[in-house]
Amino acid sequence: QVQLVESGGGLVQSGRSLSLSCAASGSIFGPDVMGWYRQTPGKQRELVATITGSGKNVYADSAKGRFTISRDNAKNTVYLQMNSLKPEDTAVYYCFLHLFLRGIDYWGKGTVVTVSS
Repeated sequence: QVQLVESGGGLVQSGRSLSLSCAASGSIFGPDVMGWYRQTPGKQRELVATITGSGKNVYADSAKGRFTISRDNAKNTVYLQMNSLKPEDTAVYYCFLHLFLRGIDYWGKGTVVTVSS
């Protein structure tokens, strides 16, 4: 059983910053990738950023230059620092963990980020 708990969402003005964190617990072993997706009503969930245990990261074009993903392997925690936020960043942000040996994705319940103009 693996659980992901996100924190850090909220309401922020355009141009400001917000930091999200996600702590994974449970039976976690082997190589993995953690990251963030986001979703707005009526749209598909979209990738924001991912990071492997070795620190290799991938960003969506919308996140490049503004968002930074990082992780603390000892704590099984992934972070997303979001700067220069825009109203279009408003979404529910979901943390995920993919365990390669199991071929399974685990998801958090989501945290709401609202950026006002």
